[in-house]
Amino acid sequence: MSNFKKILPFLYPYKKYAYLNIFFNVLYALFSTLSFVSLIPMIQVLFDQTKRNTTKPIYTGIWELKKYGENYLSYFITNTTDTFGVGYTLSIMVTVIISIFLLKNLFDYLAMFFITFLRNGILRDMRNTMYKKTLELPLAFFSEKRKGDVISRISADVNEVQTSFLAILELIVKEPLTIVFTIGMMFAISTKLTLFVFVFIPISGYIISLIGKQLKKKSGKAQQEQGTFLSTIEETIGGLKVVKGYNSENYFNTVFQNSTERYFKLSNSIGNRQNLASPASEFMGIMVIAILLWYGGQMVLIEKTLNGASFIAYMGLAYNILTPAKSISKASYAVKRGNAAADRVLEILEQENTITSKENAIEKTSFDNNISVQNINFKYENETVLKDFSLQIKKGQTVALVGQSGSGKSTIANLLTRFYDVTNGTISIDGVNIKDMNLQSLRGLMGLVTQDSILFNDTIKANIALGKLDATDDEIIEALKIANAFEFVKELPLGIYTNIGDSGNKLSGGQKQRLSIARAVLKNPPIMILDEATSALDTESEKFVQVALENMMQNRTSIVIAHRLSTIQKADIIVVMQKGKIVEQGTHDELIAQNGTYNKLVTMQSFES
Repeated sequence: MSNFKKILPFLYPYKKYAYLNIFFNVLYALFSTLSFVSLIPMIQVLFDQTKRNTTKPIYTGIWELKKYGENYLSYFITNTTDTFGVGYTLSIMVTVIISIFLLKNLFDYLAMFFITFLRNGILRDMRNTMYKKTLELPLAFFSEKRKGDVISRISADVNEVQTSFLAILELIVKEPLTIVFTIGMMFAISTKLTLFVFVFIPISGYIISLIGKQLKKKSGKAQQEQGTFLSTIEETIGGLKVVKGYNSENYFNTVFQNSTERYFKLSNSIGNRQNLASPASEFMGIMVIAILLWYGGQMVLIEKTLNGASFIAYMGLAYNILTPAKSISKASYAVKRGNAAADRVLEILEQENTITSKENAIEKTSFDNNISVQNINFKYENETVLKDFSLQIKKGQTVALVGQSGSGKSTIANLLTRFYDVTNGTISIDGVNIKDMNLQSLRGLMGLVTQDSILFNDTIKANIALGKLDATDDEIIEALKIANAFEFVKELPLGIYTNIGDSGNKLSGGQKQRLSIARAVLKNPPIMILDEATSALDTESEKFVQVALENMMQNRTSIVIAHRLSTIQKADIIVVMQKGKIVEQGTHDELIAQNGTYNKLVTMQSFES
């Protein structure tokens, strides 16, 4: 129930549907009971067992309600039969029974009608909240979680919460009230018989509960396994070139089939336990009915303490308990399965986001003086990536960070944009600690071009306009020209309205990178971060992209993380990094003259090329 309480806030916007559902469920439970009670006078008329009563009874209070009801019914039947005949009385009885059953089913439909809005509304809001939370969570979260597992939680697990866990909303009023009203009427007909039956109900309930044990644990494993095979799908489709290039189809096929086999076995085990719930509860119910027939039959035939018509209606009422009891037992298993899904959903929703804007954060809209990185340390899990790193970047400067892979260059870009937070030390812009700045305004000051051209399955215009959503076609074209990309875009069939496919796979590497640059150009930020923007390109593409980068970097503060040293010779300051520390810094000519680490890197690259 603790999980249900946590999901309850999603219910509040739809509480009017919950109230309407409860209202119609109360009416359904009432008319469900009345539908069996209405059979008593019908049977009495049919078998001429009605006690004759020609005197209209007088109501004397609630404690005499049962007696008053019986007397009034016998008076009505006696009076109507004497006046219009037994056929007319029977037709009235049939009309009443049909009306009660019609209203019962109408109320059942209306209760389900309103609960549908509530359940689907919760499903939509929960998905939206999870997706929003997924976008807000820091990058560190996704380096520990499989993407496919997160997708599984947003799609399959949320759906499981809606279909299974929220089944409790339908049952919390409808089925228990049906049982309560039915038992109340059973007590009214015969207290002795009802007390006798209730000796056996806890025993049958205990036997049914044994079936549901371990269901939550197995459901949790099944949902985890679903996340695993969804991850395999996502990874293999994304890396299909490598899979095919290394003839690894059989390997990945085996990985996927092993996962689906485990899911198959878990699903069978869960399904079979659930399927056992309904027949087990029905069998136990029939056992109770059989005991009723034996004991109640004695009361009718031997003790003469119960009349036949009342006993038949009583049997109908006893059977009327079976359907809601079956529903409750099935739902209790569904709730256990849904509870496991709710655990996985809530793990995302309750995940602490450590990288957020603090209260009353500073809104900074311009960059005026400098970026100051002072004595920063950064640890990723147990690995120290940066140690006592300090750097000053003045407005308008181009600063290049170079070094071997793993020296911490890209980490600087991730810390400046607050994708990660420093372990110790401070990063300031114009003297304001970036942790004190509003996160959106901080990132608004920066443009980012990464090594991997991250594009989306949409038009060229939509991809570039991420930097400025209200951009006109002319502004898009101007950004494309600066990024040296308009030459190839204008040749495309629909120009800037051409769809570039999944991850931009309809374009070459150089074309994709130039679109990434155009996106940064359109945003027009004062600080530009280029994280190995040309390292994945061939020499010809690199020339086009390099021209685009130089165009973009004019009159801007630029931080260039470079693998190819040919791209950063014009930088104002080149910072040479090794194992998270600065070992040299200066201009290209100064560093060559020092004949140190930088000179070795240049010599090695010249020799390789």
